[in-house]
Amino acid sequence: MKAYVIAVETIHDEAMFAAYRQQVMPTIEAFGGSFVVRGGALTVMEGDWPHRRTVIIEFPSREAAEGWYASPAYQAVIDLRKKSSDGALIIVDGPA
Repeated sequence: MKAYVIAVETIHDEAMFAAYRQQVMPTIEAFGGSFVVRGGALTVMEGDWPHRRTVIIEFPSREAAEGWYASPAYQAVIDLRKKSSDGALIIVDGPA
């Protein structure tokens, strides 16, 4: 079953976040992941959505998604994201 990493972010240091963007893609590809949504315009239709950026990454399985997040390669760049933005990140299973 596929799994999705969903992140919502508000970037407050564009230069540092750009460095993160340059380094993150190989870490995702190594676990079979690919972007479904990577930023872009959004329209809030209901409720509150406190962050202006949404990212959805598809992985072939939950194990792959969790493996990516815990991998040494991703852990080496994660501080760039955490220091340059505020937000939340989840892993959710896809449809059965």
